[in-house]
Amino acid sequence: MNKEFLNVIVADNDENTLIFFKNILKELKISIKVQCFSNGKDMMLYLNNDDAVVPEIVFIKYTIPGKDSMECLEEIEANPKFNNMVTAIFSEPIPENEIEDIFVKGANIFMKKPESFERLKKVLTDIITINWQYHTSGLNKDHFILKV
Repeated sequence: MNKEFLNVIVADNDENTLIFFKNILKELKISIKVQCFSNGKDMMLYLNNDDAVVPEIVFIKYTIPGKDSMECLEEIEANPKFNNMVTAIFSEPIPENEIEDIFVKGANIFMKKPESFERLKKVLTDIITINWQYHTSGLNKDHFILKV
């Protein structure tokens, strides 16, 4: 499966964060199609729809309303349809044991949300670049774990 772009979903109830993600992803050298959701419930309704395009990577805010990130992770992990999808949870700083729980529930990436736009741009660029390398080389995403 070699295509010219990545499908990405971002789920966050903060409109400014969604705008930052969209603008940063639009600027990358890799072509990206972005879909945004303001809550976990709507994101999961979309993903579970038979017509939905399963994204290569989904970014979910840790404290998202509607259906929290842990419920979303459990649902994603339980459905083989999402086996090739990389899940990234992002948050303000949280305790280390909660980060461990995120990985135990099946997330591939935990991203501490940077304070500045420039730092967010660098972190997102790194995550997308690494994910693109996994995507294009056919590496097993089950071995893809990243904490930034």
